[in-house]
Amino acid sequence: MNKKNQLAKNTIIILFGKVSTRFISFFLLPLYTAYLSKSEYGIVDLIQTYVLLFVPIITLELEMSIFRYLIDSRDDDNKSDRLISNNFYVLGISLLLFSVLYFIINSFMKFPFPWIIWIDIIVCVLSGNFLQIARGLGKTVDYSISCILTGLTTVISNIILICHFHMQAEGMIISMALANGVCSLYLFLRLKLFKRIHFKLVDYKLLKEMYRYSIPLVPNGISWWIVNVSDRSIIIWIIGASANGLYAISNKFSMIISSLTGIFNLSWSESAALNINSTERDTFFSDIANTVMKLFVSLGAGMLACMPFVFPLMIHPKYQDAYNYIPPLVIATVFNVGICFYSQIYLAKKLSKKVASTTVMGAIINIVINLLFIKQLGLYAAALSTLISYFVMFVYFHFDLKKHVNIQYDKLLLFRSILIFAFIIWIYYSHNIYLYVFGFIITVLYSIASNYQFLLGSYHTIKNKIKK
Repeated sequence: MNKKNQLAKNTIIILFGKVSTRFISFFLLPLYTAYLSKSEYGIVDLIQTYVLLFVPIITLELEMSIFRYLIDSRDDDNKSDRLISNNFYVLGISLLLFSVLYFIINSFMKFPFPWIIWIDIIVCVLSGNFLQIARGLGKTVDYSISCILTGLTTVISNIILICHFHMQAEGMIISMALANGVCSLYLFLRLKLFKRIHFKLVDYKLLKEMYRYSIPLVPNGISWWIVNVSDRSIIIWIIGASANGLYAISNKFSMIISSLTGIFNLSWSESAALNINSTERDTFFSDIANTVMKLFVSLGAGMLACMPFVFPLMIHPKYQDAYNYIPPLVIATVFNVGICFYSQIYLAKKLSKKVASTTVMGAIINIVINLLFIKQLGLYAAALSTLISYFVMFVYFHFDLKKHVNIQYDKLLLFRSILIFAFIIWIYYSHNIYLYVFGFIITVLYSIASNYQFLLGSYHTIKNKIKK
């Protein structure tokens, strides 16, 4: 199959699954903002943030290693079983050690909802690991179905626990744990992992090799956590939980782009690994880079053009101030698209240390800007620190990667991207309904013109598939 068609096919399959999970939290915003106070929402957001911090520390990013190595052994069931068996062996030990440490620390610090948070962390680790196994085995349909089940479980459990039982913050955390638990159980049974686990296949030499790939990604994972969400800790520490609730709502809109980036990234990581040594690599990668830029710049500008109409419908008036911080976060997320794109090329070349060191740099920039300016600028400092750190990382990755892969951007495309964002941000803060409508029309026309060839090709591909 043509390389671009294979990438498109994998992206579409994953899209159907991931959209149900990633977008559920967005469409649940009316429920969350109506039933939870700004302080409650800010605390839940911080708890989930720390859950995401613990996952790479517990697993030492083993799930990324199992995915990468399974790709190379898809045609060899014996080798795949060895990889999966070794994965489960160390995963079990890691979860046991974490559980002991967690409850020892909890006896001194007294976490809120300690048992629920513990279960949430465990199932997050398991679901993340099983999802990467599914991808590594090429089971993208099963991957997507598990994501759909996660989304459905999230909706149903949130409605029951928050609306009916009025559990507020506790209900939201339980819903997260239930959703990840359903995902884990489905994949464990569907992939028949119980038949592929043979502890006699444990190979310490293989484990050493797998960890040599994954361990450099641990500081990368932690640094991504710092870049993405250290803002929350600093906001709660300096400004308060209510301010973090506002900031969390602002982030929910930019997370739509992050979610789509993640969906593309899942299929792109596989394509990058499969084509990293291709003779047509530079042309193929440059073509994808320009296509991705056109799509996500249009998406970011389109989101800001829609926001004056969408925000009042989705968000309770008590969260109104969150509207002001959305533009820098959206633009930051567009830069993050490029960062993720470059990161997967580094990982495909097994240069995980480079990704980690660059992300650490971004994390330091993020923290320094927050600490220096958050008292003066408030939540604007948090949003701008994210934007600046992402911009620096994107620029560094672009020039450093030229040592390995020569990716060329269309200069006219770069100029148009800057122009459309400057135009739409001016309109965003104008608070003028006529300008809102004008900006929306211009953005739609720009998006269609920029992505015409892609949209036309997608239409013909879908049309041909339906005929078949």
